[in-house]
Formats: sequence, structure tokens, C-alpha cells
Amino acid sequence: MRFIPLLLTSLLLSGPLMLSAVHAGGIAKPSQTSRRAPMNQVLKRSEVPAENRWNLEDIFKDEQAWEKEYQANKKAMKEVAKFQGKLNNAADIKTCFDLEDQISLQAERLYVYANMKHHEDMADPTYQALSDKSKKLSVEANEATSFISPEILSLSDEQLQKLVNDPELAFYKRTLEEMIRQKQHVLSKGEEALLAQVGNLAQAPSTIFGMLNNADMKFPKVKNEKGEEVELTHGRYIQFLESRDRSVRKQAFETMYATYAKQKNTIASTLAANVTNNIFYSKVRKYPSALEMSLFGDNIKKEVYTNLIDAVHESLPLMHRYMELRRKLLKVDELHMYDLFAPLVDEFDMDITYEQAKQTVKESLKPLGEDYLKVLQEGFDNRWIDVYENEGKRNGAYSWGAFGTHPFVLLNHKDNLNSMFTLTHEMGHALHSYLSDANQPYRYAQYTIFLAEVASTLNEALLMDYMLHKSTDKKEKMYLLTYYMDQFRTTVFRQTMFAEFEKIIHEKAEEGEALTPQLLSKIYYDLNVLYYGKDMVVDQDIEMEWARIPHFYNSFYVYKYATGFSAATSFAKQILDEGAPAVDRYLGFLKSGGSDYSINILKRAGVDMSTPEPIKQAMSVFKELLEQMETLAK
Repeated sequence: MRFIPLLLTSLLLSGPLMLSAVHAGGIAKPSQTSRRAPMNQVLKRSEVPAENRWNLEDIFKDEQAWEKEYQANKKAMKEVAKFQGKLNNAADIKTCFDLEDQISLQAERLYVYANMKHHEDMADPTYQALSDKSKKLSVEANEATSFISPEILSLSDEQLQKLVNDPELAFYKRTLEEMIRQKQHVLSKGEEALLAQVGNLAQAPSTIFGMLNNADMKFPKVKNEKGEEVELTHGRYIQFLESRDRSVRKQAFETMYATYAKQKNTIASTLAANVTNNIFYSKVRKYPSALEMSLFGDNIKKEVYTNLIDAVHESLPLMHRYMELRRKLLKVDELHMYDLFAPLVDEFDMDITYEQAKQTVKESLKPLGEDYLKVLQEGFDNRWIDVYENEGKRNGAYSWGAFGTHPFVLLNHKDNLNSMFTLTHEMGHALHSYLSDANQPYRYAQYTIFLAEVASTLNEALLMDYMLHKSTDKKEKMYLLTYYMDQFRTTVFRQTMFAEFEKIIHEKAEEGEALTPQLLSKIYYDLNVLYYGKDMVVDQDIEMEWARIPHFYNSFYVYKYATGFSAATSFAKQILDEGAPAVDRYLGFLKSGGSDYSINILKRAGVDMSTPEPIKQAMSVFKELLEQMETLAK
């Protein structure tokens, strides 16, 4: 079954966590000119103009249409049950697989629509209920089809091999080969059905954290540069940290983590429950560890994960050198954690409207060819994108969708450089999905999370290259270099630090240690000292940052940002150096979907992630950028 919402395989969150924040706050009507709210006001969903909202009617015309497909999905689940005990011949297996795809696609469409409606305003009880209904349905779908794999795998090795080679099952050959690979981790029919039934319990930690973080968590007001009191929200937090007024940055930083500290016991219990889930499933399915279970689906060896951490550790002196340069450019005696996003260029702001951002993104992606640009423009023109923040809207940015309709993109756009990069990042995801779906059948269209961040980050690399070459102003160039360096910091170094944190806390739990808020905070604080260096002031408040990272509820996910960034860096260099041949290889990658293992798909396109070389190449680019900054700073 392709669609597994419990594991969030279809949801592609935004890249660097600096781009991922909750947006909530007050109420205001848009002006006729801006069509959006000022920074200290947030629109109600009903006040957002239609052209700035995604058109979910492209999936379902209305809730009656949704309900009709819901009932059809329920009926199909009853039909598939008739195949229990009959999956021992090619004809029945093929018919059963066909029906499984139907159930999976319907469940995907229902789940995606309901949850995207929920994300428009997470306080709206109507779509909270529809989201819950879709989640329960996906559990039922998993349960209804849970007998298929174990029943087929109960056949003898000789029978299985015969099925793999049967012409009638040629379309499903890769499915059968993958089932055989996973045979040692598949349980009996009864056990698989039981695991499917407890699927709702497995979702609980993520659901609870999401509601606490997005709907219930409220922050005090802080004073902006003008001395005005403004409500602190996740969406405004990074903007405060980008303030030129150090007292504003410090106040926002301390207020944010003081608020989380008040909930530390609850959030620690939620995160610990998520880790317990992972360990439970890894033991039940006979994996050596939760980490290896998470890597197995992509057929990724543990060494890819550990090599990333080791390679980044080797390059930490470069990070420490960058921190020292940042201190000098800020002209402060000590660099604090709340100084990491402070602008390094005096009196230089890039005010970029959404319309300007779209045009610049389009220009920067010209190296990918006219066919790519045509689909990009289609997304811009046909309401694929939900643009601005509104009251209750889900945090951050993502690309999501269901097979058979175009992808959608959720943004919380601000008129700045960061939001322009978020736009190109998420459209990279969207076009990857579009091209995969257009060139692969449903069963093999879904690419893995391991591949997901490559296309999005490649778009960012091309945008940065375009802007650096276009710039003739020293201040602007320094500003752009700073931004690019911070992309490396947040996407490679920071995400690797997150990955190491996840690895440590799972190992501690697997050894029987309790994940108390005190232990989580100590582990997290010590990692910050390691990654940022002893010459930087690692403020004690940062020990609570683990409590606000939603990615920790999609465990062992974030390392893929770092590997994806490295692969994208390699692809960008090839495209800019070689032109058409490299573009053809890259577009072939985008069209491959999940038709082969991730490592193989990348290798065919010219990037070998089974070695540490792409990580080292990315670090060499980081070093070159650092040297350029140091030269400009003289």
C-alpha cells in the first residue's frame, strides 16, 4: 500500500527550520493595495482573498463529493477482504493488488483534502472533525489490506520466485521483490492486523504536540524596535531575531524559550512517547534499532547516517570560524544564540513582494529548461499555492497533494528574502511530485523522503547562484553570501545536529534510560556547544529548543535535509557547468519517482550518496563562501 499517512510519507515539510514557523495572532482586514495584514495583525481565514488561497476544489468539489468517495473507500475495503486465503496464484494476486491501489489512492485523496482544509484554520472544529475522520479511515485502510503482505510471504521461496517471474505480475515485479526483501520484518496476518488497529495510538504524540504547539500555545507580547508591544508568535519569532536591535532579539529569544520551559514536562512526555513508539515497532518487527528500522524502507545503510555526522564533525572548525566572523561583523564582544539571524550588513534590507518573488524564482530556474518553467507557471497561475498567514493556519511551509491532481503548496509568506527561498524550495517539491506522477504509475510514483529534499534545495542553489551573479553591490553580495552561509548552517550543520540529537535520545531510551526534560535539555545544550564552539556564548535558554521542533515527531527525518542539500549542491554544479546533458540527467531523476531505490536513482543521475564525497563537496563550497565573506569583510 503506497499511502501510509501514519508515517507522513506524503507530507514534505519545508527545508531549513529557519523557514518553518507557526503563524498565528490578531485580526485585520487587508488593504486594497497590500491584500494582506501588517506584521502585528493577522487575517481571519474568511478575509483572505481567493487569489491568495489554494483551490482545494481541484481535489473535491465539496464535502458531499468527499463523503461519496469516503463511502466508496469503505466499500472497497469490504471487497478486498474477499481475497483473504486466496493469494496463492498470479490472477488473484494481481486483482487484489489492483484493488489495494484503488483503496490506497482513495484514502490518500481523502486524507490530503481533509488535512489541508484543517491546516487552513486549525481551530475550526468542522475540519478538525474531518481530519480525525480521515485519519481513522486511513487506519482502517491499513488494517483492511494488512493481510496481503504476510499472506503472500507465507508462500514458499520457490512459489515466491515463480510469482516474481510470472508475466501476469510483470507490473508488480518490483513490489514482490521488495516484499521478499522485507520478509524478515513482516509478522503473521493476525499480528499485522493488530498493529494496524493500534495505528491511532501511534499518531497520538504527533497529534498532541501539533495541537499544543499550533493551537494552544500562546506567547506574551514583546516590544519591537519602535517600543510597540506586539504578540510573539512562531511566525514572527525569526523576524524578531533578524532585528537590528539586539535588545529585541534577546527579549524574543528569552520569551520564546521561557514559554516552552513552562510546558517542558508535558512536551518531554510527548516526545518520549514518540520515541517509545519507534522502539516498540522496531522490536516487534525485529530491527536492531529504531534508527535502522527508519532507514530500512529506503534501503539505506546505517553508515550513510553516521558518515554524515562524522563528516560534519570534521568540518566543525569551519562553522566555528564562521561564528567568529559573524561576531566581528556584528561588532560585539560576545556572540550569543540570539545573534545567529542578526543582519550582518548595515542598513541593507531586501523587501521582496510575492509577485517579485515569483518572477525572480522563474528567472533563476531558466537553466532547467522551458518544460520545467511551463509547469512552474501553471502552478503560479492556477491557485496551487496558499500564500499568506491567517489566524489559526498551520505553521511553516510544505508541498503536498494526491496522485491524479496537481500538488499544492502552503506558505506563510513575508516580503523578504527568506520567503522567496521558501517559495522556490516548496515549488521544487511540487514539480518533483508533478513530474513523478506524470511519468510513473500510482504504485511507483511516490518518491522517498530521502530524495525529497534534493529537488527543493536544487531550486534554492540555482536561485542563489542567479542572485550572486546578478549582484554588483558589495553590501548586497555580502547579504546574499550571509544568507547562503546560513542555509548551510541551518540545513547541513543544524539538521545534522538535530539528527545526532535524535540518534542519542533513541539510544538512551533503548538502553532503558528515562527521557526526562532535564536529560533532553542537557543533551541538546551540549550538542549546541559542540556545533557552535566554545568561543560562542551558548545561552542556557537554548536547552529548551528541542521542545519546539515538530520534525522530531517524524523521527530520523531531518538528516535527509543535510544529505539532500549535499546532493543538490552537486546537481547544481553539474547543471551550471555542463548544461543540457546534466539537465537531462536531473529531469530523469525528477521523473523517476519511487521506481527504484533512492541511492540507485541518484547514482544514475550522477550523485553517489553511498559515499561521504557529496557531503565533503558541500563542505568545500561552504569553505569557499566563507573565504569570499572574509575577503569582503576586510
